[in-house]
Amino acid sequence: MARPAFELADIFRRHGEAYRRTHPLPRQQRRVMRAIETCRTAALGGHVEQCGHCQYTRISYNSCRNRHCPKCQSLARARWLEARKSELLPVEYFHVVFTVPEPIAELMFHNQQQLYDLLFRVTAQTLLTIARDPQHLGAGLGFFAILHTWGQNLHFHPHLHCVVPGGGLSIDHHRWISCRPGFFLPVRVLSRLFRRLFLEALEKAFQRGQLRFFSRLEALRHPAAFARFLATLRKTDWVVYAKPPFGGPQQVLEYLGRYTHRVAISNQRLLPLQNDQVSFQWKDYRHPHQPKVLTLAAEEFIRRFLLHTLPPGFQRIRHFGFLANCHRQDKLALCHQLLATPLADLLPRPADYRDFYQALTHRSLRICPQCRVGAMLCIQILPPYRWPSAPPLDSS
Repeated sequence: MARPAFELADIFRRHGEAYRRTHPLPRQQRRVMRAIETCRTAALGGHVEQCGHCQYTRISYNSCRNRHCPKCQSLARARWLEARKSELLPVEYFHVVFTVPEPIAELMFHNQQQLYDLLFRVTAQTLLTIARDPQHLGAGLGFFAILHTWGQNLHFHPHLHCVVPGGGLSIDHHRWISCRPGFFLPVRVLSRLFRRLFLEALEKAFQRGQLRFFSRLEALRHPAAFARFLATLRKTDWVVYAKPPFGGPQQVLEYLGRYTHRVAISNQRLLPLQNDQVSFQWKDYRHPHQPKVLTLAAEEFIRRFLLHTLPPGFQRIRHFGFLANCHRQDKLALCHQLLATPLADLLPRPADYRDFYQALTHRSLRICPQCRVGAMLCIQILPPYRWPSAPPLDSS
């Protein structure tokens, strides 16, 4: 894929310093901005390569490797997919999305660490409980969940994407139980249990004094007001959406390859900056076949992007059931034994970042781009230097 002419880093370089001067930012958001501004610039160091055949020389600057940077996700995604190969089973896979109502989302924004964790925990409990019920599947699931906090217009919209194989281990672990073709679990049942478990856990968190209330939510500090808040949410329909099944493991990999390591907005969606305004393409799911363009002041665009900065060290992809870290290897071996099928070699096994890059883009970083004959050899290491007071202007 060709490099976009305009990038998120360009917006931060032009308007980031002014934004920081006028907006008090948490340390994590400032670090995200600075990482994106300096990504693949001389500030982070790099190396000089030269072709052994035609003497063509190029400079490659290092990436910031920040998980919020749209330029740094391709190789991270490839490495993560490589690790997932052995976890895929030769069965139909389902995609289930759990979304919280807007009032919960507003509360979640001010309590991200606690309520993101709660969202993962309750979602897992919901899926595992309904799947174990003999009236539905009667089996123990294994799945992973991915947190996204954005909608197409960059508003705060937390939700979990769960990728679940269509079946699970029997309670005695003696057989594999498959779900019906094309049907996983009833979403209405999932939605009601998800709502009940989440609100029960939220009430306990309030009683323990673990929630913070700011701005419009300050009135919820009082127990009577919070009880009314919960009562209203119990009458609201909570959205659990099951998308059509993927099919087999290869379709799962194709989906994961473009989805797991997304950031709030990709560089491909951005349009050139004009008059201090940022325009980007977005999809209105009410009219999915009519791409739209949204234009925001640069200040508002930066504000919306930073809404999706994750807490430091937060794990946004988590595994549950027989894919949980504590017993994943043994349980997966049992699943493959019960399914009596070998694990297909679904991805190449590159060991070097240049091999990952070639597997993703079908372009080699080892071959000279000018003569197409010689190999590029590293002839000099460029050390990083302290971040300057103003970020570099050139992103190459």
